[in-house]
Amino acid sequence: GMFLSDHLSVNAQGHLLIGCHDAVDLAHQYGTPLYVLNEDYMRERCREYKEQMAEFYPGESLALFASKALCTMHTARITCEEGLGADVVSGGEIYTLVKAGFPMEKVFFHGNNKTPDEIALALDSGVGYIVIDHESELYRVDQAAAERGIIQKILFRIKPGIDCHTHEYVKTGQIDCKFGLALETGEAEKILRASASLQHVHAEGVHCHIGSQIFETEPFCEAARRMLDLMSRVRDVLSLHILNLGGGFGIRYGENDDPPPLKEYLCRLSDTIKRTCCDLGMPLPMLLLEPGRAIVGEAGVTLYTVGAVKLIPGIRTYVSVDGGMGDNPRYILYGAKHPAVLANRAGEEPAGPVTIAGKCCESGDLIAENVPLPQVHEGDILAVLCTGAYNYSMASHYNRLPRPAMIALRGEQSIPVIRRETWADLTAMDIL
Repeated sequence: GMFLSDHLSVNAQGHLLIGCHDAVDLAHQYGTPLYVLNEDYMRERCREYKEQMAEFYPGESLALFASKALCTMHTARITCEEGLGADVVSGGEIYTLVKAGFPMEKVFFHGNNKTPDEIALALDSGVGYIVIDHESELYRVDQAAAERGIIQKILFRIKPGIDCHTHEYVKTGQIDCKFGLALETGEAEKILRASASLQHVHAEGVHCHIGSQIFETEPFCEAARRMLDLMSRVRDVLSLHILNLGGGFGIRYGENDDPPPLKEYLCRLSDTIKRTCCDLGMPLPMLLLEPGRAIVGEAGVTLYTVGAVKLIPGIRTYVSVDGGMGDNPRYILYGAKHPAVLANRAGEEPAGPVTIAGKCCESGDLIAENVPLPQVHEGDILAVLCTGAYNYSMASHYNRLPRPAMIALRGEQSIPVIRRETWADLTAMDIL
């Protein structure tokens, strides 16, 4: 249909429906800007990862939700209930999961510069795995674990030499990256071997992450081959049994985006891992994947109220909304494209292209350009689609704008999960 996601439709009044909820009613009930998370749809994606990994990969497997895409106590609770693990990248994300009652043994802690405080929090809250990013971190974690009399399980983040932003397998590509240990220089193997002599860390496996919004399966297969080869090379000193291939699975932001179904990734990946393990004479590893955007991206919709509409004859029409780069910085950061629809007249034919502008004092504060919409009037409700990932999680207080509320849709219910910030919240940290 006209929408990219099957949980969106138009009702008899011509209003946008998110699941079974009228978007116009939600905007009036909760105010705008409003983050709407279709929880049922998010849960379906969680189940899809869990079930299809179990179905198509013969070894053990676990999907980890990449918290950075959308980290709230509510989303932590959802992923926990659906049986997923989680990947975290900061003390704040760890703290959020702890507060939500998440099973911390299923948490993997990433980051290129974990601070001493964050490492302490991870160890004290029982984080299952710390993903070692560089040599000094290995010794730092070993020492912190020794002080607590525990043995901390670790993975190693590897740069497999695949640069996925160009989808070229170039030897140099990923060497220039702030994350991880280089494979082709021998750095990775050297540090893996060094870990074998440490008393308070236990190496369990390797991790890599080759990019984001990836629509091909081959880069993941090539990464798997290189990682398995490394695991095999160090097996004289380490028995590594976890292969974590990270995330980066693309979703549809526009008509031209065509991600393969998850099943296709998994079948190709499974074949590659089975063949490679057979060639290397090693058992099948436990397979981990880290979908973030692929689980929550399409489940999110942001609702705005239209304010100023400016027609600049022969140039363009600017439609300004009551939010912008404060709640969705993706356009100004990297030109991201989001589809949009007029929620109160969702069935109407487009009158022409418009530019959706935010209300920040910044001429680059746009949400989307060349969006086909019906004639737009002040007071209309605009829905921007596919905003579940990296919208709330990147939101800022630029121009002293309060961050929006978030609600979750579960069946017939709408549940507040983040309260709208007030002006008083904005000054709460100030010291006069």
